[in-house]
Amino acid sequence: MAVVVTGSSGLIGSALVRSLRDEGRTVVRLVRRSPAAPDEAFWDPREGALDPSVLEGAEAVVHLAGAGIADRRWTPERRRELLASRVEGTRTLATTMAVLERKPAVWLSGSAIGLYGDTGEHPVEESWEPAAPLGDPSTGLESDGGTRAHGQWLAELVAAWEAETLPAEEAGVRVVRLRTGHVLTARGGFLGKMLPVFKLGLGAPLGSGRQYISWISMPDWLGAVAHILGEPEVSGPVNLTAPTPVTNAEFTKALGRALRRPTSPLAVPGFALRAALGDLADEGVLIGQRVLPRRLLEMGYRFRHPRLDEALAAIL
Repeated sequence: MAVVVTGSSGLIGSALVRSLRDEGRTVVRLVRRSPAAPDEAFWDPREGALDPSVLEGAEAVVHLAGAGIADRRWTPERRRELLASRVEGTRTLATTMAVLERKPAVWLSGSAIGLYGDTGEHPVEESWEPAAPLGDPSTGLESDGGTRAHGQWLAELVAAWEAETLPAEEAGVRVVRLRTGHVLTARGGFLGKMLPVFKLGLGAPLGSGRQYISWISMPDWLGAVAHILGEPEVSGPVNLTAPTPVTNAEFTKALGRALRRPTSPLAVPGFALRAALGDLADEGVLIGQRVLPRRLLEMGYRFRHPRLDEALAAIL
């Protein structure tokens, strides 16, 4: 049996494929072009095209495909792409799995802590429920008109993304929703984008600096996924974050210490971030998300890097 992986060319997906193979597992990578290797299989999430035999009786499916949230400014066109790249791929997998006679043993479907919106200083766990129903992320893409709270559109996107797994779940597939925080690796992503600036001694807090960052090291993300694959009773949402979220100011100081570079006590003001990043500033940089991995800890996962200083020392 194989582990079927989407998004295998991405930062996290490529690391996952290497990790699974190191464990001796067979991996099949779903690709949106003509397969060029024996371990590749074609799918077209936009058209809903996927050969059901690829998923039939799979050991697991790990779905990580989706356009990068912070890769570029959030124009209306980019928002539509962010939404479609998650909803369409998840829908294609769910509807295909739902009709299989021999369904995959488990489906680990990518998700994000963006679902929780701006939590401020309040810690949240998987049992969190929104105070009011989340809206439709496909509405108001041209302009929010000031009606959405900071972080709300991203929360709506993640809620719509997770909802697409329901047909498979209702058909008896065990579904785990991987609500991932900022995955730390020097190869790219959240940390990788910061390193050039901090290495020059130009690191500084962003906005108030009081907003919480929920992070996880790449080794712990991979370790958590391996742990979940070995837990046959686990289903539903699981927060993939370290147990010690930190504020933006604390993260800035810790990264400066790890690199042995000075950091500025003066924060980059919100208006400057909005000018540089547009809506992404208010949706993903200036909001705080203090997310705790309650279910991972309950299932006995032991973090390699529970604290930020330890994680940065290992990464850098």
